[in-house]
Amino acid sequence: MSLTYAQIRSWVLALPGTREVFVERWNEHTLRYGEKIFVMGDPDSTFASVKASPEEQAELIAGAPSVYAKSAYVGRFGWVRVDLGRADPEELRRVVEDAWRRTAPKRVVKAYDSAQGQADQGHRGG
Repeated sequence: MSLTYAQIRSWVLALPGTREVFVERWNEHTLRYGEKIFVMGDPDSTFASVKASPEEQAELIAGAPSVYAKSAYVGRFGWVRVDLGRADPEELRRVVEDAWRRTAPKRVVKAYDSAQGQADQGHRGG
């Protein structure tokens, strides 16, 4: 099953403080926390770019070179270009959430993690 930008958008917009902004001059949709971009893509494309650390970028490319590559222009900062047709959905969801974690304020991430832990405990206990 191929992933789509729409699926990534739904993952991101479920995270606190996120929004989508279309940047006309780039002809790109951007997913952001506040004004900070952490995913870029196009609903009609089979590729997206995701913010990663340089270390994570190297690991992703080494582990799945047919899926991940350095992004144009921003690759030197750790961003990866993802082939959505080849990406593992669980791994990509983790990569996208890690990008959000790098971008959102620590207090927001901590509150989110706390709420997720409580939700997980509720599911196990019921």
